[in-house]
Amino acid sequence: MERKVIVIVGPTCSGKTKVGISLARNLQTEIISADSRQIYKYLDIGTAKPATDELAKVKHHLIDCFDLYEDYNVSRFETDSLEIINELLSQNKIPIVVGGSGLYIKALTEGIFNTVDVDEDYRYELKVKREKFGNQFLYDELKKVDSESASKMLPQNWKRIMRALEVFHLTGEPIWKFQKDHERKVELDFIQYGLNWKRDQLYANIEKRVDEMIENGLVDEVKNILAKGYSKELNALNTVGYKEIITYLENEIPLERAVELIKRNTRRYAKRQMTWFRKTNEIHWFDCDENISPEQIASQILKKM
Repeated sequence: MERKVIVIVGPTCSGKTKVGISLARNLQTEIISADSRQIYKYLDIGTAKPATDELAKVKHHLIDCFDLYEDYNVSRFETDSLEIINELLSQNKIPIVVGGSGLYIKALTEGIFNTVDVDEDYRYELKVKREKFGNQFLYDELKKVDSESASKMLPQNWKRIMRALEVFHLTGEPIWKFQKDHERKVELDFIQYGLNWKRDQLYANIEKRVDEMIENGLVDEVKNILAKGYSKELNALNTVGYKEIITYLENEIPLERAVELIKRNTRRYAKRQMTWFRKTNEIHWFDCDENISPEQIASQILKKM
């Protein structure tokens, strides 16, 4: 049997979950989630986690695996996904990877040692800390997590320090490991399909989903998370949908404004996702609209196999 892996990507609200489930049912296989937030417990409504009935139809991996305070990164995702893929292939099943976390997808298909990209949000956080606390603060932070790299730098090398901190944040590994020659030996045929929507249609999908999230209890979901004692500063909660509702719950903005911000920030996130995926030449794109069902797209994928 070929060591084939199907990958379905696209921006948020593009219908990846339903296409993946339809395809998996046809192939009698299982799905690996490539979503950096669905892997956490309790983040259900705000991450559009597959519904209970959808999870009952097809087995999903890497959903609801970790507590909110646990660290999970792209390096661990690569390792975990490859282990699941090999297990499924040993059962003569074609693994299906579904998700919109571009860095996770790229790490899986190309290898994390070739894929230590940037995290713009985290980079901005570091810049703010540097302006507030100075170069020495960042240097001391690096010494805590990667003393070997720090020993080769000075506090005034703040750009190199920030990059080293960013790499550790993304991968959980020191930057010097990635500066050594490394080539991953994985013989897999990743076949990538993308779901492409016209911008106005995608934005309409986003508007509808956010309204549904509010109707389905997103505010109560966030309240319950905070009531469990989780800090609002956790990286897992630095997520579109959750951070805006937390701001509302702290009486900084009205709910209407929080909903507006969720919609705006989701649109911006979708735009960044498409910019990322369009840089990948290996993706075969399907043009989508409201008249094309997930089952029809799955059927087209099956015909290409």
